[in-house]
Amino acid sequence: MTAPGVRTEIDGGVALVTLDRPARHNAVDLATADELAAVWREFRRDDTVRAAVVTGAGGRAFCTGIDRSADVPQPASPYSLDDPLIRIGPKANDLWKPVVAAVDGMACGGAFYLLGEAEFIVASENSTFFDPHTTYGMVSAYEAIYMAQRMPFGEIARLSLMGTAERLGARRAYEIGLVSELTPPGGAAEAALRSAAVLAAQPTDAVQGTVRALWAAKEAARAQALAHAPQLIALGNLPPDRQAELFAGRARNAQPPPVR
Repeated sequence: MTAPGVRTEIDGGVALVTLDRPARHNAVDLATADELAAVWREFRRDDTVRAAVVTGAGGRAFCTGIDRSADVPQPASPYSLDDPLIRIGPKANDLWKPVVAAVDGMACGGAFYLLGEAEFIVASENSTFFDPHTTYGMVSAYEAIYMAQRMPFGEIARLSLMGTAERLGARRAYEIGLVSELTPPGGAAEAALRSAAVLAAQPTDAVQGTVRALWAAKEAARAQALAHAPQLIALGNLPPDRQAELFAGRARNAQPPPVR
C-alpha cells in the first residue's frame, strides 16, 4: 500500500509504515497527514496487522514535523486550533495495536506527535532529538505534552525551551528512558521490526488490552494537559509572518549545537 508521502508494507503480521519524503526530511504536509490517519484507521479493521513499526526514509531524518510550506488557516478564536498533526498518531485514530517507532537521524518538533503515541522507541546511535519551536516564536504545547509523558520533566523542559540550541543525542535519550534500544546507524528499523514480530506473535487481544491498560495509566493527565494546548498556542505564538521571518533568517551554514 503506497500513497504520496507514506509507504506501507505488511509481512508476517507486522506493518512497516515509512514516511517517504526524504528530500523534505520526512516533514509532514497536509496530504501526508491525511494518509497517516487513514493508515492507522485501516489497521483497526485489518486482522492481518497485529503490530506496526513507523519510521522515516532516507536515513537522515525520522521526521522534522510539519512541512513549512503547508498552509493551515486558523480560526480567529483563541479557544480553537486547526492542527493537522493532531491526527497523525495511532492513538488519535483509536488504534490500540502496538506501534514501535524506529528513529534514524533527526526527530524534531512535530515528530513528537508520532513518537509520543508509540509504545516504545528504537533509535540508531547517530539519532538526535530537538524541538525548534521557541526559536521561531512558537509555543511547544502538544509536542512538550506528548513527550512529558515519557521523559523526565527536566529533560523535556530543557529540550522544549532551548529550541534549536539543544540536541539530545541517542545515547542520552537511552539513558533517560526515552529510547529503549540503541542500534548502529541505519539499524533502527530492522531492530524495531524484530520487536514488532514478537508482539505480533502474541495473542492479539491480550496485547491490545495491555496496550490500552498502559495508556489508561496516564490518560487523565494527558487529556487535561492537551485541553490547554490551543489557548497556549494562540496566546504565545508570534504572528505567522514574524515566524516566517525568524525561520528564513536562520543561519543555514551555521555549526549545529553540540549533541548532549
